[in-house]
Amino acid sequence: MPATERLKREQQFHDAQAAERAATFVADPARYRFHDAEYLDHQRWVRPAIERLGPLSGKNVLDWGCGHGMAAVVFARRGARVTACDLSTGYLCEAQERAAANNVRVRCIRADAERLPLASGSFDAVWGHAILHHLDLDRAAAELRRVLRPEGIAILCDPWDGNPLLRWARRWLPYSRHRHTADEKPLSSFHVERLRRQFGTVRIALFPVHPSIPIARYVVLELRP
Repeated sequence: MPATERLKREQQFHDAQAAERAATFVADPARYRFHDAEYLDHQRWVRPAIERLGPLSGKNVLDWGCGHGMAAVVFARRGARVTACDLSTGYLCEAQERAAANNVRVRCIRADAERLPLASGSFDAVWGHAILHHLDLDRAAAELRRVLRPEGIAILCDPWDGNPLLRWARRWLPYSRHRHTADEKPLSSFHVERLRRQFGTVRIALFPVHPSIPIARYVVLELRP
């Protein structure tokens, strides 16, 4: 399928999500402000995944597919020089408003994650939360490695495709279909092997989404050139 069609569907889906969120901020703009723990602890893998990035003060950090921009704000509070990119104009507007409301500086750019308008070797660290499974993995991995410095690190968190029942639910249940795009594909060991073609180091850690649903998991990927 042509990449332009896929990207158009992804943009429309996420712009619609962002529009729903924007309506809630009109009524209560104070909701843009938050404490770091509200982001770090909202899902069980986020805090340990971010700690893998190490100290960020003075470093160039890319929030790759920034969405609502909370991670970008956390990184800026830790002293990083942050660039946040997203395909969705609506989500970029939210990220900009959130940075302003929390008194931090974040450079926000609209960009296709597979074709970043950024110089090679620009970043010490890249963070991506729930983005890689929306992308063409080979193109995205090559672009990710291109913008990373030789000693850089990328930490990516994505849903893990480890159970056929969940695969069926994502495809057929109405509630699940509303929450997912038509083109996204949870990661698997097959994708990890593809990433190893681009990166010298690929480490993974699996986290259950909830203790009562151990078969539903997220994977944290640590990538180094």
